[in-house]
Amino acid sequence: MIVNYTETGWEVITQRAHGLLAAEIAAQWKHSIRTERWTETLLAIAEHDDAQVELERDNLLTQQGGPLDFKMKAFEKRHCTQTMDFALSKSRYIALLSSMHLDFVYSKDCPHDKKATIFLKNQAELRRQLRKELGITIKEAERDYRLMEWCDALSLLLCQHENQPEARAVEVSEGPDKKNHRLSQTGEDSLTVDPWPFESDSFKVYFETRLIPQLTFKDSEEFRAEFRKAPVIEKRWSIKKNV
Repeated sequence: MIVNYTETGWEVITQRAHGLLAAEIAAQWKHSIRTERWTETLLAIAEHDDAQVELERDNLLTQQGGPLDFKMKAFEKRHCTQTMDFALSKSRYIALLSSMHLDFVYSKDCPHDKKATIFLKNQAELRRQLRKELGITIKEAERDYRLMEWCDALSLLLCQHENQPEARAVEVSEGPDKKNHRLSQTGEDSLTVDPWPFESDSFKVYFETRLIPQLTFKDSEEFRAEFRKAPVIEKRWSIKKNV
């Protein structure tokens, strides 16, 4: 889960909500990026964190009893295995992109985590097998993954409140167009991206958050109970092309 500390308590965004926002963003990209596997690409982006179900986990708290933000977690074999099981049960192409994302996220853990090293080595072999079965080149797979990673990055920026005030730009990532894009806030609820990578000149995105006023919890079960009671708040952004 994504956790932000606010004046009124913890703002919590689930990993699945973050993934849905990433897919909303991907759906707006210029149509020239679309391939015959466009539906699978969107599903891979939307579902890349679906194995992270906060209400089914026990490691939800820090040592101080606060909710555990996703950035505080290292490689978890159970999560990664479930991610691939979910993906493979839907399509090999979704599994290919999911495997590429796990490699992107966890390769940094390999120098000090033997389990991560073994898992990712096996994933590299799986990706070779999947590309051969699907008749897809590394270049083609990397282009679609660049879209996935870019939309994931922009979604995280919005969920973590990292868009800067006063129109100060923050880098998103290099997109499938091989351009580095910057995000700027142009108004209270409006944003722009430069260079503009989207088909329409303006669109809206939204995601759900929960505000939990209690700051510490005795265990994960107490946190889950407060999470279930928390009101759902829908955050909306208008994204518009600068003219």
